[in-house]
Amino acid sequence: MNSITATCCHSGLLAGGVYLLAQTAGSITVTAEQEPEPAAWNWHAQATGVWEGHTRFTSPYSGPRSLQSVNEGRETLSLDLTGGVRLWSGASAFGDALVWQGYGLANSSGIEAFPNGEAFRLGSSTPNVTLSRLFLRQSIGLGGAREVAEDSTLQLAEGRDVSRLTFQAGKFSAKDVFDNNTYANDPRTQFLNWSLMANNAWDYPADALGYITGATAELNQPDWAVRYGFFQTPRRSNGMSLDLAVTRAWAMASEVEWRYLKGERPGAVRLLAYLNRANMGSYSESLAAGTVPADVTLSRRYREHYGFGLNWEQALTASLGVFARLGWSDGSTEAWHFNDVDRTVTGGLSLQGGAWGRPLDTVGLGGGFNGASRAHADYFAAGGSGILAGDGALRFGWEQFFETYYRLVLSHGLSASVHYEFVTNPAFNRDRGPVHVFGIRVHFEL
Repeated sequence: MNSITATCCHSGLLAGGVYLLAQTAGSITVTAEQEPEPAAWNWHAQATGVWEGHTRFTSPYSGPRSLQSVNEGRETLSLDLTGGVRLWSGASAFGDALVWQGYGLANSSGIEAFPNGEAFRLGSSTPNVTLSRLFLRQSIGLGGAREVAEDSTLQLAEGRDVSRLTFQAGKFSAKDVFDNNTYANDPRTQFLNWSLMANNAWDYPADALGYITGATAELNQPDWAVRYGFFQTPRRSNGMSLDLAVTRAWAMASEVEWRYLKGERPGAVRLLAYLNRANMGSYSESLAAGTVPADVTLSRRYREHYGFGLNWEQALTASLGVFARLGWSDGSTEAWHFNDVDRTVTGGLSLQGGAWGRPLDTVGLGGGFNGASRAHADYFAAGGSGILAGDGALRFGWEQFFETYYRLVLSHGLSASVHYEFVTNPAFNRDRGPVHVFGIRVHFEL
């Protein structure tokens, strides 16, 4: 995940779509006299701390990727220092230095709708530092109406054409560009759950920290946009080192977005398709081999993995919005980047607190279902392990989850939130759970 965040484990979206989501919310066209002077540079910082714990639950057996059935509490901490500089007309460069520390529950395993979007699968008891983003963005205006892009993380203040081409290349999170949603996108300020910050059936390209090298292109128009991305992929499932055989190992994503107004309320629909290629194993071939436990790594060869996603959002009032995601993947080849989900249905609502005199506060309610293909479920039943799942056996059932949170804005840039998450059939297993997860998050940004 993930990445605002990384994820493959962490969503890494510090502003994962700030420069895109502004369009969804409805940009204000301006005249040349109203435009701000283009900013030469900027910098931003953020810090997010999360503590989560779960109570005991039923567990007749467990395996190498199981959530512990006893009480457990874990914490994570992330710090980001980001900066951007204008290079020439339409061009800017951005960097993001990330400091991270901590562990997810059960070292980030045992639940596909994993409850902490700030948890890396590379847990650490001491602080680690990485350059999570370093990329160049070039925009080419196509004329017509103009809009203002406000200063934010990964965006310099400027006026720009609404109709434009945008190219981006370097290291960043694929979630910075694709599958954004106004109400369910950022685990640092919104829902914490992985299934609510991204489409769980999209095995989106990322290393174990949630970032990857690649290039994207976008054509934006007043009511729609189309995007394409080409990325590298790790040498091993959920690994850090990249496969340098880029003609054989790569990941592609494409997205079409339609923005509209229902009355005076903005909405958007996004259709996503992806195709990944890597040295992946086959679940059916692994089962046919008859090894005990089943081991998908023994059938690895370069092969493809594909899927589709639908992402919808709609403002109902000035303070209330709803959202939903649907996702499907072929489910025949080894999960490589994000999690083990092949089918997903999620949705919810987000309400700001104007009705009770706290207009900057937010209440969120969300949930959904995660499933696996028949071959994938049979593989887990035969003792196989994946990125998040691996109980040593499986009585398959759709994983069902729910999250609610209240975010309290304490002052400019500082907020605290409380979270409750409930999961039945964790990691698709009807023999284990249900699980109650409680969380506290503190977030500060400049």
